Amino acid sequence: MRTRLLRFGLYADDEGLAWAGSVVDRALAHRSARIVGRDVARTLPGSGMTTAELYDHLAEQWAWEHPGRSAGAREPVELRVRLVCSLRTWRAVRKAVLRGLCPQGAAPHVCRVPWCAA
Repeated sequence: MRTRLLRFGLYADDEGLAWAGSVVDRALAHRSARIVGRDVARTLPGSGMTTAELYDHLAEQWAWEHPGRSAGAREPVELRVRLVCSLRTWRAVRKAVLRGLCPQGAAPHVCRVPWCAA
């Protein structure tokens, strides 16, 4: 077992971050993985680049999907979850999180929280 990292760019406020965190928690349920760290980054470690620069397209996605609606307190951030698990379990968790963030699949829809997998 190794420590592995899940990273997701989100355009979220506190409520959206809580929802995305619950998606991760559900994906981990009944799997042999242990969370050893969870944080929300606004700058990328070691580079000085901000998440606003990296995930600016998520703010554009919000504006396009919600014309005329205020973004409120939403901001581009990166949700980072460190897990101790096998590679197979990490892949299964990541796949489950992606399904949870986008339950409609490839069909046209509006994302609850604009996101991208990093």
